[in-house]
Amino acid sequence: MNTSTMATDYLVIGAGATAMAFVDTLLDQSDASVLMVDRHAQPGGHWNDAYSFVRLHQPSAFYGVNSCELGSGQKDESEWGGGLYELASGAEIVSYFDQLMHHRFLPSGRVRYFPMHNYEGDRTDSHCITSLLTGERNTVQVRRKLVDATIAQAAVPSTHPPHYRIEPGIRCVPLNDLPKIGQPYLRYAVVGGGKTGIDACLWLLQNGVAPGRIQWIVPNAPWLLDRANFQPGQENVVRTIGSLANQFEAIGAADSIPDLFLRLESVGELLRIDQAVEPTAFRAATISQAELRALRRITNVVRLGRVCAIDASRISLERGSIAGDPDALYIDCSASAVPIIPEGSVKAFDGNRINLVTVSSYQILFSAAVIAYVESHLDDQMQMNQLCGFVPLPRSPVDWVRMWAAYLGNQRQWKNHAGLSNWLAQCHLHLLPTVLRSLQEGDPEKLAVLNRFTEARKKALENMPRLLQAVAGLAQES
Repeated sequence: MNTSTMATDYLVIGAGATAMAFVDTLLDQSDASVLMVDRHAQPGGHWNDAYSFVRLHQPSAFYGVNSCELGSGQKDESEWGGGLYELASGAEIVSYFDQLMHHRFLPSGRVRYFPMHNYEGDRTDSHCITSLLTGERNTVQVRRKLVDATIAQAAVPSTHPPHYRIEPGIRCVPLNDLPKIGQPYLRYAVVGGGKTGIDACLWLLQNGVAPGRIQWIVPNAPWLLDRANFQPGQENVVRTIGSLANQFEAIGAADSIPDLFLRLESVGELLRIDQAVEPTAFRAATISQAELRALRRITNVVRLGRVCAIDASRISLERGSIAGDPDALYIDCSASAVPIIPEGSVKAFDGNRINLVTVSSYQILFSAAVIAYVESHLDDQMQMNQLCGFVPLPRSPVDWVRMWAAYLGNQRQWKNHAGLSNWLAQCHLHLLPTVLRSLQEGDPEKLAVLNRFTEARKKALENMPRLLQAVAGLAQES
């Protein structure tokens, strides 16, 4: 095996969506050179491994990199689209990142890209990359920093086998294989209640499977977001800002966590599939009202916790068991998407290493762009980490409170940095400025909702410490 040495300012581990968003802003805000290494054959990270019918759960306009908008700004007028703005497909996203790499990054002369390579350093001082095809090994001298874009790497069913036992003879496939089945089944059992489980159920219904033939195993009932509440476009300004005001008003008025979620539900900010079941999960999945109505047609829903084992006659779960079906097709949707990063365990800027963590609510790619801007313009790591405080991605309802507390804290820091504030005002990935730019001076309705938003955010900040105490109390009880 040949060995050589290369040098670069930044070595970026990964060429997925988060890495692409970071490098895109770094190219605009600095003169740095970048070397990107990734095990996939093309950019896009987990999108290369996703199921063929996957789509974003947020409008395309709020995804991608800052220099180039994703999508065409069209609306989805299909049966379940509800006239909302388009959701890019997995194929569109992979093509988008591939074009960015070959039409923007590489032509810049400042980016070198090594697909089908593995990073084999210790993520501190020793950096090596090895070709998965030839075995050729290269040592990389990093002049500035190592960038870890894999710390929040998404898990998909095709690359993460089930954690439960499956007896021989049971037909269990990852979600990716669902469009490949060559025979009908009397029962389709979907294992998993998150985004992929929802997508599996909707795909089956959309392709003519009767709701009575679908069994849905849901370990934890989820709270869902109404996609209509955060849409781009001037015609949606009042509703989108009003949605944020609703959330802040709920935070500002709530006297307990249960009270908070009842308030959020009552104003349409959170949805649940079954009104009789109290949700215990929140992964920020979005849904249209038409999709919600479709999912409610599935009545065979199993709520006994996670699956432990499946055999011909029985499905064993955490809180009991149910009869199995040897002729059923089990569809695994149990991969845990984004990994848990404990609060306080990692920071964005850590010596000669950058961790691409979330610094805003929900938006991982926007977060990476913010980190790149801060890296390009500041030197004091304490100040840099104050501007880029870790915002935990939610998994449970109480995480919704932690997420907003951390994000509001970052927003306060951003307002005090003129350069960052000016850049944020022009960043199309940032939901709020994107919407606020649509405000027209003198429009009473829009100005009224903006004033309501401003007042609500102030009250939310005042009441947040009390809610965080309530969250801490629930953690001690559990």
